Amino acid sequence: MNTTVKDVMITRFHTLTPEMPISEAVGMFKRAAEEEGRKIFGMMVTDAEGRLIGMLSMYDIMLFIRPKHIQIWGMMDDVDIAGLVEEACKKARDIRVDDLMTAEVITVTPDTHLLVVLDIMISKHIRRIPVLEDDRIQGIVYISDFFYHLVDQLI
Repeated sequence: MNTTVKDVMITRFHTLTPEMPISEAVGMFKRAAEEEGRKIFGMMVTDAEGRLIGMLSMYDIMLFIRPKHIQIWGMMDDVDIAGLVEEACKKARDIRVDDLMTAEVITVTPDTHLLVVLDIMISKHIRRIPVLEDDRIQGIVYISDFFYHLVDQLI
């Protein structure tokens, strides 16, 4: 199989801005999912010139909502958690995208072999990788799209 990223990458994508509040970013996740007809779990963050400066994922947001030192408190059964999620969501509304985003983003080019991408995704535990060429965003490759490309090869 001599398949490269350009064979499976998505060229239609949505982006966030760094100064955007998380409440607006979450709304963008929801609108993007409705437009695409599939759930969106992460988006690229771009500066005013459209350059990639980070990624924000559902995991980044959930990590913020979860109390940081919950494991110190004991088992979840030992903690009075009533209202914690609501309070965390209230606090998160005004947090900015650049406060939670991952700034060190692994990228690939359209000509990167898919086995290289698979190795990166598995070893780094990432589900999506932006595709850049000459520092310009060309698309994004999702692990699910890669998987279903393999499904077509396996059937």
